[in-house]
Amino acid sequence: MNSVNPQDFDPAGAACRLSEAQQPSSKVMRFGADEPLTLDCGQSLAPYVQAYQTYGELDAGKSNAVLVCHALTGDQHVANEHPITGKPGWWATMVGPGRPIDTNRFFVICPNILGGCMGSTGPASRNPETGEVYGLDFPVITVGDMVDAQVRLIDRLGIDQLFCVIGGSMGGMQVLEWAARHKERVFSAVPVASAARHTSQNIAFHEVGRQAVMADPEWQGGKYLENGKVPRRGLAVARMAAHITYLSEQALHLKFGRNLQDRTARSFSFSADFQVESYLRHQGISFVDRFDANSYLYITRAMDYFDLAAEHGAVLANAFKGTRTRFCVVSFTSDWLYPTRESKEIVRALNAVAADVSFVEIESDKGHDAFLLDEPELFATIRGFIGSAAARRGIAAARAG
Repeated sequence: MNSVNPQDFDPAGAACRLSEAQQPSSKVMRFGADEPLTLDCGQSLAPYVQAYQTYGELDAGKSNAVLVCHALTGDQHVANEHPITGKPGWWATMVGPGRPIDTNRFFVICPNILGGCMGSTGPASRNPETGEVYGLDFPVITVGDMVDAQVRLIDRLGIDQLFCVIGGSMGGMQVLEWAARHKERVFSAVPVASAARHTSQNIAFHEVGRQAVMADPEWQGGKYLENGKVPRRGLAVARMAAHITYLSEQALHLKFGRNLQDRTARSFSFSADFQVESYLRHQGISFVDRFDANSYLYITRAMDYFDLAAEHGAVLANAFKGTRTRFCVVSFTSDWLYPTRESKEIVRALNAVAADVSFVEIESDKGHDAFLLDEPELFATIRGFIGSAAARRGIAAARAG
């Protein structure tokens, strides 16, 4: 196999992405060959790297740590400028000085998930045994594996208990996994726009995306990086299909309707006649420049495998037996990817074990992506819950100046 040089890629976005996979623009925690991570598939991973970002300061008692878990297409750059796109962090509206998760008060940690492509070990990383990119030789991972890797990171940081674990979508799945696997280490938990398992419809959408990637001739059987290729078209189509599920019909209609794109009449061709077509194409193209195709396959598969009840005797409540964690479960009225009924299933399971749980359904026409957007009620909900939990925990308010 040929070695991979960043200059071999065209456009530059792919080279930048590969560079981030090997040398991320963030902190990293390295785990050696003598520290293997046992995965749910039965294989072990060693050595491996966990990339992460931190914001704020850890207090003397190490009691103010907040773990933010990112969604499928997110990464560790939750509140800082993204090193590839130059855009603000994906949750900069939620995390930062004076924000609902106030970095003047809390020490925020956001890891890039295991299997990701922004510095944590994944299919775009080099296999230390061969010196080549893992590709499909990377073991299949689960949400539980992602959390187990995060646990080791938190251990290395010397934190016994997290004040809060919070995340939306797949990030919410990680929150639930943390709360189930590591009850004593989570003081409060906020799963947002998430579910305790993937439905057959969720799996179906992901399979369409995976097949789009693998049908691209540039995918090269998963060996595209070694061969200086990028399955741009396939990954772009996968992103386009997924992005539709993140929005509501009303949001699409209000934003685009049937408006034409840069023309006054139909072209009677297959160019982007409609604004919504142009928007989706842009989403697909921009995504390819910051994300690895094989990581997309692995992460969507991990989400499909997620089923918290199945891990606990087919009874979801069993996952939370004995918990002392304080929960706030949040859903959105127009989210049809993870509808409110799935959040209510989590709430019922928590109620069944007499857990401390509050539930908020937020009225929004923005669909699943509402958790990433300007939603004042979401900000108020998180600020209120975090503030109340901090008071119970005895975390001091922000210092003057």
